[in-house]
Amino acid sequence: MAPAKKGGEKKKGRFTINEVVTREYTINIHRCFHGMGFKERASRALREIRKFAMKETGTPDVRIDTRLNKAIWAKGIRNVPYRIHVRLSRKYDDDEDSPNKL
Repeated sequence: MAPAKKGGEKKKGRFTINEVVTREYTINIHRCFHGMGFKERASRALREIRKFAMKETGTPDVRIDTRLNKAIWAKGIRNVPYRIHVRLSRKYDDDEDSPNKL
């Protein structure tokens, strides 16, 4: 028999709510385009990356770097790379009026 897992274990893939941390991921964006027209692939890839980052960091405030944007659009609107390596970093927001502190 396999040993029973302890109930207090944490998930490894998620950030804790007040933690400032940086992690690297490989996102398979090829599966998001299945059956999609050519003229919306690059913009859909950016939306899917933003959605993935929101899920992993737990905050709706996601900003995409210009280098990532250029990497997606490098081969045009149709020929988006199948997988892309991203570094997600969660930072404190210095704006006092912002509802999201991280």
